[in-house]
Formats: sequence, structure tokens, C-alpha cells
Amino acid sequence: MNPSSLTEAVPQEMQVMQDTLVNGPAPEASDEAGGRLLRLLLRERRRVVRWAVLGAAVFAVIALLIPSRYESAAQLMPPDQGSGSLLGAALERAQSRGLSSELLGAKTNGALFVKILTSQSAEDALIERFDLRRLYGTHYVERTRQRLESYSNITEDRKSGVISIRVRDRDRARAQRMCAAYIEELIRLSTQLSTSAAGREREFLERRLVIAKREVDEATRELGQFSSRSGLLDIPAQSKAMVEAMAALQGKLVASEAELQGLRQVYGEQNLRVKSMEGTIADLRRNLRALAGSESGQTPVSDMPSIRRLPVVGVTYLDRLRQARLAEAIFETLTRQYELAKVQEAKDVPTVRVLDRPSWPERRVFPPRLAFTLLGALLGAVAAIVWLLGREVNPHDPRRTLAREAREAFRRDFRPVLRLLGPARAE
Repeated sequence: MNPSSLTEAVPQEMQVMQDTLVNGPAPEASDEAGGRLLRLLLRERRRVVRWAVLGAAVFAVIALLIPSRYESAAQLMPPDQGSGSLLGAALERAQSRGLSSELLGAKTNGALFVKILTSQSAEDALIERFDLRRLYGTHYVERTRQRLESYSNITEDRKSGVISIRVRDRDRARAQRMCAAYIEELIRLSTQLSTSAAGREREFLERRLVIAKREVDEATRELGQFSSRSGLLDIPAQSKAMVEAMAALQGKLVASEAELQGLRQVYGEQNLRVKSMEGTIADLRRNLRALAGSESGQTPVSDMPSIRRLPVVGVTYLDRLRQARLAEAIFETLTRQYELAKVQEAKDVPTVRVLDRPSWPERRVFPPRLAFTLLGALLGAVAAIVWLLGREVNPHDPRRTLAREAREAFRRDFRPVLRLLGPARAE
């Protein structure tokens, strides 16, 4: 062959190859290539079938080696939006007209519930409760959270607002318990993190009740100790009793003195009856002086203070009594308000209503062994076809030459980058 004709043929072949790459193969070439491919598949059909069976067997073994996972599901009713407030009424009117609350920029309690369920607090509680770090074989808590999130699916239906909780695990019973634990943590955290006005009021009243109870106990103890020392229990009643006692003693003293005068006139000064009456009169005068509060008098009748000391002692007693009654009144008022705040807080906390309890997983959800087997057969057949096509391509095909030249140009231009990736790739 003439060298000049060879040099002319090469540019023509390159031009044909470029036209084929840009504009696609001609219809006749496409039909011819399709026929060759069909004949190749018919001729090598047994090889393709063997590769497909091999791929299906390999993937079936892989599917059998993968641990089975079971899924437990539960559903929660959409929480109340607080129909008693203006915002709740506006949301209800908007929803009745077909508008979504998200268009109004309002945050629903359902989205809040989903955030609580996917929070670190809820996930850490489940990790500690089921010892998931040991179960998943992870060292760091962050990695354990990621594994738990990959096995859990918590979503909210935008139309109905129903919250779905799905948990996968290798053990059926543990999957059901973990799904129930999500609901328990939601109830605990929604109650604990309630930031309503009633919740803050209840917390304040709890602290104030402790102080008020201590003040009541202290005031009652001081009043009791003072009453024991002074002998006062009821000042009006005791004052009346003391006045009546003094009047009785005074009347008895007058009668005794009159009787003594009569006895002296009849029997004389040295008579025994006269001496006895004089002793009785002396006792009566001593008791009168004691009740009146004279300096030389004692208190033989009782431990109550004298009438002269009664106003001074009574003022202190009334002050202690007033403090005790005031502390009791404050404690009763705070107790009443505390009970009302607890009731209001229970109304403000979003109620978690379970629509469907965590189900018992009867069938496994992963791995899909039939799908794995079919995928393996498909990949095996494709690999066989690619191998057959690669074997049938002519080594002097211009497309192979172009691919080889492109690869060499790529290596030459990006050799510094390949050196950074590793010496083996730079070769």
C-alpha cells in the first residue's frame, strides 16, 4: 500500500469516528450493531445464563448473611392547637377554609412533637435505657445517635397531622419496646419542658409554699412556747375569768370579815373558831393580792399572769397570735393557688394521644431477599454482556484508539494530582 494513501485514509477514519461520536451512528450501522449484539447473545446465551445464576446465588447468600430486621410502628393523634387562644381560633378558621397553618407562619404542636422525638435528649434516654452503644458496637455517643436515627423513622402527615413512629431492630420485642419508649420520652419531655405561664406560676408557688410552711411552723411553735410560759390561751376569756374570780374572792372576804366580827363578840379573841376564820381571811387576802399583781403576792390559784401583768403579757401574746394566723392565711392562699396552677398547667401541656399502639412485628422488613436475588441475577447478566462485548471489539477499532489516547492525555495533564493521591495511581 502506498504511504500517501495510508496517510489519507487515517484522517478519513478519524473524521468518520468523530462524526459517529457527535451525530451518532447511522441507521444502517445501528441496525447492523443491533443484529451483531443479538447474534452474540444467542450464541453465548448459556454463558449469560450461568453468570446470571452465579450473581443470583452470590446475592442470595449475601441476603442470607445480613441479619434480619423487624419494624414496629405506632401512630399518634395530632395534638390540640389550643383552641381557647386567639391563635388557635385563627388556625382553626384557616384550616376550615383549606389553608395550611404553615402558610400563616404558625408552628404546630405536631412539628414540636417531631422535634422532641428526634432531639438529643430523647435519643440519649433511649441509648441509656437499651444500652445501644454495646448493642450497636459503637464507642462514641454521636455515632450511636446516627445509628439510632438510621433505624428510626419519625414523620408527620401534613394533611391529617398524624405522627408516625417506626423503629427497626434485630429483635422483635426490642423493636416494640423502643417504639413504646419513644412515646414515653415524648410524654416526659413535653411535660418537663412546658414553658406555659401556668407552669412558671406552679414552680414559683412550689418554692413559696416551702417558705410559707416553714414560717407557719415557726410561728406556731413560738406561740405555743409563749403560751406555755405565760399560761395564756384566750385573753378575753381568761381576763373575764380572772375578774369574776377576784369578785368572788372579794365577796367571800367581806362575808368572812363580817363573820369574824360576830365570832369575836361571841367567843373572844382566843377561840379556835376565831383563829380559823382569821386564817381563812388571810388566805383570801393573799389570793386577792396575787390576782391583783402586788409585789408581795404569789400565784397560788393558777399559773396565769396577774391582772396587772395581763396587758403587758397580752400584747406579746396577741402579736405572736397575729403572726401565726397571718402565716396560716398565707399558706392556705398559696395552697389554693398552687392547686389551681396545677390544673391550668395540665390544660396547657399538649396531650399525647396514642392512635395506634406499638405493633408486634410479625414479618421482617430487611433484607428483601427476593429483590437481592433478582438484582444479583441482573448484575450477573449485565457483567456477562459487557465482558462479551469487550471480547468481541476489534483491538484496532478507532474507538479503542481514541479512548487510549484520551487516557494517556488525562494522565499526562493530571500527573501532579495523581501523585498527590498516591504513587500507584501516578504510574
